[in-house]
Amino acid sequence: MITRIRSYVPFATSGLQSLLQYRSMFAMTAMTAAAGAAVTVFLWRAVYAGTPGSGPGGFSQEGITTYLLVAQILQVLHTNRVDDEVAAEVYRGDIAVMLVRPVSYPVMRFFACLPVVGANAVLVGVPVLGLFALLVPLSAPRPADLLLFAASTALSVLLAFCVNLLTGMTGFLTTNTWGVRMVKQSVVAFFAGQLVPLALMPGPLAALARALPFRGMIDGPLTLLLGRYDGWADAAGVLAQQVAWVAGLSLLCAVLWRAALGRLEVLGG
Repeated sequence: MITRIRSYVPFATSGLQSLLQYRSMFAMTAMTAAAGAAVTVFLWRAVYAGTPGSGPGGFSQEGITTYLLVAQILQVLHTNRVDDEVAAEVYRGDIAVMLVRPVSYPVMRFFACLPVVGANAVLVGVPVLGLFALLVPLSAPRPADLLLFAASTALSVLLAFCVNLLTGMTGFLTTNTWGVRMVKQSVVAFFAGQLVPLALMPGPLAALARALPFRGMIDGPLTLLLGRYDGWADAAGVLAQQVAWVAGLSLLCAVLWRAALGRLEVLGG
């Protein structure tokens, strides 16, 4: 098992080396994330201004600020470029060369995206969080909630990888995946709770959003961070739902990958 994992380490190293060649990209990403967070945060702070105690959805002004700010940071962590790179390799035909290697292509893609996630967390997420901590009051999480949030965030990264890998694999069916990726971004942003917290959605729509895997990408981790759960059983339920969706989507990725390989063999002879 350890030997097999070691065989994928070079792909993570290669991904890190590639990132270091484009260091200015992180400055642009940080500025974009900060601008997006500013628009969202200050808009909702105006909505909650003058609200004593808890406002709509049970959020205080500090709570809604923390929710929306961290939601923007999580979105940056989920931008792992897997959908872009898989679709590009299929379009260019480079996927055929990648398949010659004695490794699993989906697993290789996962290891290659890890440096992207780590760099985004350190070089984008931390500075943006620090900047807004100086500008606006934020809710301070309890230590236990912070640990739950860390575990949930790791699962959300796995969910994002699966969703992006599935999006990239649509390149086997379509010539250009730009439209698919745009639809995916819009659907995920809405149903994950990035634009509007699920607690503020109408009942039926909120129930639908909670049943979908996208909730585990943003609303789930933030529910744990802000302590918006009813006891440890409820917190465990949030994590269990994430684990179940990670397992389900991983299985779906494996099945569709085998189907895609069959289609590639037919098209490529």
